[in-house]
Order: sequence, then C-alpha cells, then structure tokens
Amino acid sequence: MPLSEHEERLLAEMEAALSQEDPKLVSALSQKKSKRSPLLSLTLIAVGFITLFVGLVTQVIIAGIAGFIIALAGVYRLITTSRAGIQGMKAPREKRRSRFNSMLEERWERRQFGDDQQ
Repeated sequence: MPLSEHEERLLAEMEAALSQEDPKLVSALSQKKSKRSPLLSLTLIAVGFITLFVGLVTQVIIAGIAGFIIALAGVYRLITTSRAGIQGMKAPREKRRSRFNSMLEERWERRQFGDDQQ
C-alpha cells in the first residue's frame, strides 16, 4: 500500500531532522555492513611472526622490524574487528539504564507534584 502525500512529506521531514540531529547515526545506518573476517587478521599475525623469527635467525634487523609491524597490524585489525561486534551487544544495557533513569524521573516528578498539591 503506497504512502499518501502527507505521509511521504512527514517521512521526508523526519529524515531531514534526523540527518541534522545525528549525522553519525544516519551515515552508520546507510552504509552497507561488511563483515570483517578475522582470518585476514590471523594471517597477518602469522606472517608477521614468521618474518620476525626469520629476521632474528638471519640477524637482519630490518626483517625483524618489518615482521613486528606486520604482526602488530594484524593484532590491531583483530581488536578493531572484535570491538565492532561488542558494540552491538551494549544496546540492551543502555536501554536498561534509560528505563531506570525514566523511573527515577517519574518518582521525582511525583514527589514534586505531590508536595505542591498538599
């Protein structure tokens, strides 16, 4: 069932207000989700350690440094990939906190209005 002109106009106004109020949210929702596999991160870590040990055995300092940097890049990529998954799990906790805050605000308002009416 198509939207009426009034509903389309309201929806456009809501989208514009949201994009002005929270542009980060709009950009996050409009981007395609790309699942980053930890396989590339683990491969970088392994290649980095192999290069590091080859540099140690052959006593080539540049190879050791390069191996360390490659392994460090793999660890960084792995950590940032895992944080993206953890951030998605924080939403229920924030929801509980807002429910708790709203409950406290309601109690506060009842106390204030209850004192004024007496």
